[in-house]
Amino acid sequence: MRHNILHIAAYTLIAGLLGINNLQAQDTTKLTLQHAIELGIKNSKELKNSQAQVAVAAALTKEAKDRQLPDASVSGAYLYLPFNPNIDLKLKTGSSSGGGAPTSSSALPTVSQAMYGIANVSLPIFAGGKLRYGVESAKYLEQASKLTADNDKEQVVVNTVNAFANLYKSKKAVDLVKENLTQSQQRVNDFTNLEKNGVVARNDLLKVELQSSNIELSLLDAESNFKLASVNMDLMLGLPESTMLDPDSSSLIQPDSIKTIGEYELSALQSRKEITALNLQKKAADLSVKSAKADYYPTLAITGGYVALDVPNLITVTNALDFGVGLKYNLSSLWKTKATVHEAQARALELESNEELLNDNIRLQINQAFENYLLSQKKIEVLQQAVEQATENYRITKNKYDNSLETTTDLLDADVASLQAQLNYSNAKADAVVSYNILLQSAGLLNN
Repeated sequence: MRHNILHIAAYTLIAGLLGINNLQAQDTTKLTLQHAIELGIKNSKELKNSQAQVAVAAALTKEAKDRQLPDASVSGAYLYLPFNPNIDLKLKTGSSSGGGAPTSSSALPTVSQAMYGIANVSLPIFAGGKLRYGVESAKYLEQASKLTADNDKEQVVVNTVNAFANLYKSKKAVDLVKENLTQSQQRVNDFTNLEKNGVVARNDLLKVELQSSNIELSLLDAESNFKLASVNMDLMLGLPESTMLDPDSSSLIQPDSIKTIGEYELSALQSRKEITALNLQKKAADLSVKSAKADYYPTLAITGGYVALDVPNLITVTNALDFGVGLKYNLSSLWKTKATVHEAQARALELESNEELLNDNIRLQINQAFENYLLSQKKIEVLQQAVEQATENYRITKNKYDNSLETTTDLLDADVASLQAQLNYSNAKADAVVSYNILLQSAGLLNN
């Protein structure tokens, strides 16, 4: 059994060394949290999609403004007449008696073709305010789209902070397990010598060797987790996947003090992008109601046109210019517009209810984020004490073991407890930074 354990330990150690060599062979880049945030914002695919939506909203605003410009159209046609048409011009021609009579159709030339061209220009001057409401509504929606993009940016920042914290925790786990493995391998060497001299039993040596093998397996898992966390961070930051990142722990900064929960709630109601965006959407919805009611009114426009006509052998018309005012009223709007108005009003009411729901959700988010941050601070205090207690416990247990007052199992358990306490403490510090940034996001203060 002892030889099997030794073989497993040897193979595991070789695999671990190969994994370490592979990690060292790859490029390693020192990464601070601020630099990670800058790269995350620069290369975020979500933000590129948000910017595309802002561009769409800007194009819709431009389209609404263009509706205020004149409409112009040009048309023309060539007509071939296979049969000789009957033409009665109803024109009076002079005679010797001074009287007049309609022109005889037999005296008219044969007509087989005709050509004409028409150009029209129309400038709307009144449409019940529909055009103006459309432009103002589009502007509000464009501003709301920009605020939504800013909110997406804040979410990218939080995601980057969370990914950086995970990268730090996985890297810290590798460092702590490596350090513990070194101590464990030294313990194996010591116990091997003691076992050869008959000081310790073979079973105690096997326990120590088994623990060392388990630590080596833990190191492989830790290195694998670190590599995956590094690849995930590379993809978020737009870096090559082969880049191994070394997170700078000094950039995980926590504040010396925080505000009260009431101050955070007030800040959220004043600064949250979603609230401002929703208010703009409400303004746009109110304008949509007015725009729908504008269909009840007629439209008035200044018109102008030009007509050219050429019927060979019969008539030619040029310089036929016309100017005037056009009035149009759609009678069906009397019974069709009512439903459109009701729909617009319903959308406005929906936004009103969404505002109340959003305010409640924000208050809930603030309370959750605030409590989570306070909890993270308490965890740090408790786990810091746990590290001190686990370290002291291992020291005492080691002294007792050296004096044959504790068993090998007690010594190994104390060692595992010390390692776990250190891992929990490092993880808690990273989680506290994430909790604080989520609190800032909930209060609308993340950009500050």
